[in-house]
Amino acid sequence: MKRFLFGTVLMSVAALPAMAALQQGESAPKFTAQASLAGKTFTFSLKKALRKGPVVVYFYPSAYTGGCDLEAHTFAQDSEKFKSAGATIIGVSLDSIRRLNDFSADPNYCAGKFPTASDTGGAISKSYQVEVHQGPPGLKDVRGVDIGHGFADRTTFVIARDGKIVSVISQVSPEEHVAKALQVVQHLHMKSQGA
Repeated sequence: MKRFLFGTVLMSVAALPAMAALQQGESAPKFTAQASLAGKTFTFSLKKALRKGPVVVYFYPSAYTGGCDLEAHTFAQDSEKFKSAGATIIGVSLDSIRRLNDFSADPNYCAGKFPTASDTGGAISKSYQVEVHQGPPGLKDVRGVDIGHGFADRTTFVIARDGKIVSVISQVSPEEHVAKALQVVQHLHMKSQGA
């Protein structure tokens, strides 16, 4: 019953429209956040990441939940393709850095292939105009651990090196977020190569 309730609540959160998010052509708000890569905490800076190339900033509801687990796993599987296109991936959620240390190292999900940033107060989500919803008290993740934080709408931003948003992806399946973001960064890479 709890898993059914959890799935129903998360599906209803995921089904909410992400209409208010920043749009293509707008400047992406720069942020610095505590993040985790392969279980190790570090400070992620969007400004520094953009010096290397485009950045995929993807907001997701919570680590260790169905769609988010699938999305992280898919980004991990395709991480070399993103890297070949010169792109950096950063996941952003309201999870604590402790939860993200586990999630980022988990071989079934991020697998140490890309970092995830902790937005516990929701400031990054707010700056990108990504809606945050509160789940019911006592909601547990797939491991049976209390979640205890809000859920950001699943929204992916592809940000060009100049800091402008070139694509906003929402209201598609977790795998489609990855596939569409990959198409955009590969297109940007081809343009930068003069192809």
